[in-house]
Amino acid sequence: MPGQILPPGQLPSPCYIIDENRLENNLRLLQGICQRTGCRILLAQKAFSCYALYPLISRYLQGTAASGLYEARLGREEMPDGEVHVFKPAFTAAEFAELLPLADHLIFNSGQQLQKFAPQAQSAGKSCGLRVNPEFSTQNHAIYDPCAPGSRLGVRRTDFNPDWLPLLDGLHMHTLCEQNSDALIQTVAVLEEKFGEFLPHMRWLNLGGGHHLTKPDYNLPALEECLLYLRQKYDLQIYLEPGEAVALDCGFLHTTVLDVLPAQAGSPQCAILDGSAACHMPDVLEMPYRPPLQGSALPGELPYTYRLGGATCLAGDVIGDYSFAQPLQPGDQLTFEDMAIYTMVKNNTFNGMPLPAIVLHNAAGEYILHKEFDYADFKSRL
Repeated sequence: MPGQILPPGQLPSPCYIIDENRLENNLRLLQGICQRTGCRILLAQKAFSCYALYPLISRYLQGTAASGLYEARLGREEMPDGEVHVFKPAFTAAEFAELLPLADHLIFNSGQQLQKFAPQAQSAGKSCGLRVNPEFSTQNHAIYDPCAPGSRLGVRRTDFNPDWLPLLDGLHMHTLCEQNSDALIQTVAVLEEKFGEFLPHMRWLNLGGGHHLTKPDYNLPALEECLLYLRQKYDLQIYLEPGEAVALDCGFLHTTVLDVLPAQAGSPQCAILDGSAACHMPDVLEMPYRPPLQGSALPGELPYTYRLGGATCLAGDVIGDYSFAQPLQPGDQLTFEDMAIYTMVKNNTFNGMPLPAIVLHNAAGEYILHKEFDYADFKSRL
């Protein structure tokens, strides 16, 4: 039952575990950036939307960033005292009407959408912004690069019309993905070169997400110098909207080995888990990346190497190759790290796979069952 305290050795499998202490450590770091620079930081819900933690997050951050109506509603309902900022590549008229009472900032992706909807938003007392594309790539993940050629995200300088200025309170730029402050500083220089003449007309500038703020090697002093520079030069309220940085290294996916298959020539022995890359950790296949796994090492470093796969029919449902000190057996439990972000928000029920339960590991060290899923959750989506 939700709210039930679970014995540590009796966690449901599979389940996501969110560590409250780790989350609060990240939040304290983010709060420090706000205090030193005057910027405002919003939770990007597209990465982490476990609203049971919103009361904690709201003690440190200033609100939520939403990618549409449902995230905006969640932010308003579960973090009612925070700001709600919404960006979407295109709004429908019906959706926009529902968003108006929920959002504080509405950010548009084109001049056409701005001209269509901004007058309504202004009449309702909302702040309006436009996403811009500085056309300056600093990353190698094409699928996540809004500055790649042919991008559908953001207005290029050649398409920006100064006649739109009366409709605008701010500009929004989101170009980064898991990057350090050097990429932001380089991009801000290009932003100034292309859009700097319009910044004195703005009240705010939103620098989006993709900032790896809570990663140990992140250069916070350089970031803060950049934020202070923008604030002082243009008299702007600066916003950041990280998702990953808020819940980085705060979550786990607890799984169980179901079967171990015979070895094949040229390949590691395969272990089948009740967790799935395709269903429970989609970024493993999309990025792709190899998630950390407690008690394991790189292939060949320890005596027993296995290829870990999910229990779906997708041939590519493979989490990665890991080595262990002891052979794996059915019933062994494996815990993957950094599973709070882009997991619960992206998981699915392909093959009828059950969704993992959600467990909160609170500051008192207790494991609290937050949410369980069953057949009804699978069927109701269809």
